[in-house]
Amino acid sequence: MGLFDNLKNKVNDAAKKATQSLSNKKVDVVFPKLPDTYEEFLALPQAAMKDPFDTAALTVLAFCFYPENKELSLKMLNYLRGPRPLMPMELSFIADRFRDKDYVPRSYFNGATYKNDYIPAEPYTVSPFTNPHSDIQENMKRLWLNSGGADSPRYVDVRLAKDGKWYLWEQYILADIRKPESTNPWA
Repeated sequence: MGLFDNLKNKVNDAAKKATQSLSNKKVDVVFPKLPDTYEEFLALPQAAMKDPFDTAALTVLAFCFYPENKELSLKMLNYLRGPRPLMPMELSFIADRFRDKDYVPRSYFNGATYKNDYIPAEPYTVSPFTNPHSDIQENMKRLWLNSGGADSPRYVDVRLAKDGKWYLWEQYILADIRKPESTNPWA
């Protein structure tokens, strides 16, 4: 046994424990009251973005504002993205995703399903989770979200910055899902 082998083992064990703590972890991010303004959004405890789960949940929340107040939604998303504001191509993609589909982001709240027109349960809760493949590269995590209208989870990638905040890097939560029951002429 070498001089530093015990130290190496301790460091490796600590790294494994830190990685395992995020593997297969699910966090319920609860919003007792939804914000009405950008200032209220910033005042949410989750807006400190000290946890990757909070950033994923705030991404869902920010998209929920898009159908009613596009500017507010984009301002929230740009806050979540930090020093990387949305590019014109991303803005176009978001606008396209919301054509006739204002319900998609609501579907990530607990209790929201196609059968109840994606009306979430209160308190408003988003439950991001990780799996063994959530560490996509150093300082980047992939968090998964279940939609009440999709058969498989969608994901949000977040990146840890020097300031200790987890910023939104990419999102893949605006893909199409089942239409609300009320829009089904055969139901």
